[in-house]
Amino acid sequence: MTVSFKSLGLSEDLAEQLEQIGFVNPTNIQVQAIPELLAGRDVVGQSQTGTGKTAAFSLPIVDKIDRQNKAVQALILTPTRELAMQVAEAVKDFTAKQRLYILTVCGGQSIERQIRSLQRGIHIVVGTPGRVIDLLERKELKLDNLSSVVLDEADEMLSMGFIDDVKKILKKTPSNRQIACFSATMPREIRDLIDQFLNSPVTVSVSQPKAAPAKIDQHVYMVPRGWDKIKALQPILEIESPESAIIFVRTKRTATELTSKLQESGQSVDEYHGNLSQSQRERLVQRFKEGKIKMVVATDIAARGLDVEHLSHVVNYDLPDNSETYIHRIGRTGRAGKTGTAISLVQPAERRMLRQIERRVRQNLKVSKIPPRSQVEAKRLAKLQAEVKETLSGERMASFLPIVRELSAQYDPQAIAAAALQMVYDRNCPNWMKTDWEVPESNLTPKPVLKRKNNRNSQKKVRHHKEKLEMKW
Repeated sequence: MTVSFKSLGLSEDLAEQLEQIGFVNPTNIQVQAIPELLAGRDVVGQSQTGTGKTAAFSLPIVDKIDRQNKAVQALILTPTRELAMQVAEAVKDFTAKQRLYILTVCGGQSIERQIRSLQRGIHIVVGTPGRVIDLLERKELKLDNLSSVVLDEADEMLSMGFIDDVKKILKKTPSNRQIACFSATMPREIRDLIDQFLNSPVTVSVSQPKAAPAKIDQHVYMVPRGWDKIKALQPILEIESPESAIIFVRTKRTATELTSKLQESGQSVDEYHGNLSQSQRERLVQRFKEGKIKMVVATDIAARGLDVEHLSHVVNYDLPDNSETYIHRIGRTGRAGKTGTAISLVQPAERRMLRQIERRVRQNLKVSKIPPRSQVEAKRLAKLQAEVKETLSGERMASFLPIVRELSAQYDPQAIAAAALQMVYDRNCPNWMKTDWEVPESNLTPKPVLKRKNNRNSQKKVRHHKEKLEMKW
């Protein structure tokens, strides 16, 4: 039997609206969560990114709002401004035909304008903890009529240091309010919060036979000893030619440095991190969605606000600190029935983390060779040939024929054409291709794990060797 949104208990009007915007079959997390939330129960939801959790928690809220009462009846807390705006936009899509008033409250926007909106009357507030507390302390955000609270990506709010703010907000909500806590992971602090504030919650989760979606092609590239990661990444990008990609790094500094080097080599790329102003972030997201830039270098937290319809590649320039984050990263591609590619650069000291990731995704990740110079040059020459064919059918070519005729008196026509192609190729060739970047044969495959010996002195030598490696890398 096919499950529909209407069969989950949603109103007919809302079900029709969902069908019009392309929401036909509910996802697993929506099938589990929506009936529980409509029944008024507190819910703990654990699911990976891209599973439809925004609709899972917002559709029951939309259906239960009293439109005649222009007071705040639902509060959705998110870790970042970008995610708050993304959630608010989704809720607006769900309520296109209904007169619901939704307000996004977060830093980087005029608090006076937000206060004026609250004074006129708002049904649903979506915001970050800091701005919500500001409005509560000014007594401009009133929660007397609040019936629903959602904690979206609670683990991210914890990692960003917002957990005390979240608790402070929850203490100001009515005792009979309903709470839904959605979190990809469940660290101890989140479980403590659930125990403190939720009333006999129902747990819903998405269980997957494999943690990583099946339509993601995962590749691992071992970075040779003595190489910078950028040296390994550049030939890989030349061969992959991503349609759109997020390159994940650990720090804002790395994001800035890597973006600068990729731009110098002619890549269509920009950086995205917490040091950017709100307007800069919004412009970059818009350019990324419109395809004006192909790649974005981002930290994990900042990347929460980046969401494109089809992300062809995810690149782990820096491996994450845990396997769960790896799953969340690569889950941004291969969505909605499409395929995607995940690329990870692994240095010698990171092999232990690679093994943890492999255990988590329940598969051995394919180790690929860094593309050699011959392969990169062959691809660039093929691209140049295609451009020449396109130019041969153009109208401006006639203006260059007199030069060719004059040179033909001294040189072979084929030599003239080859010289012209060489000029174009050399001018477009990035500086990194002019250096020695061939991969040593000894670095093409991971080294075997050292076998344990019975001799105690031999074990000490192995441990000492490992310690030296860890210090070096």
